[in-house]
Amino acid sequence: MSDFTEEEKRIVSYLRESVSAGERYFRAKNIADAIGLSAKQVGVRLPQLAEKSDDVEIEKWGRARSTTWRVTRS
Repeated sequence: MSDFTEEEKRIVSYLRESVSAGERYFRAKNIADAIGLSAKQVGVRLPQLAEKSDDVEIEKWGRARSTTWRVTRS
């Protein structure tokens, strides 16, 4: 995770802890509220983290008012 920004590290750490027991579904706003970032900061980084992260698997799952992300352990 040395090529991750500090914000990306915070997001991945939160997701890793949250999915330790299996898969979960998230919205950027909920992640942002939990780690003290804006929903936009998180939402912009999730697609990038889906490509970069080996710790968790991040998949765009559904779109209603906002995108839902399915996160599982890798």
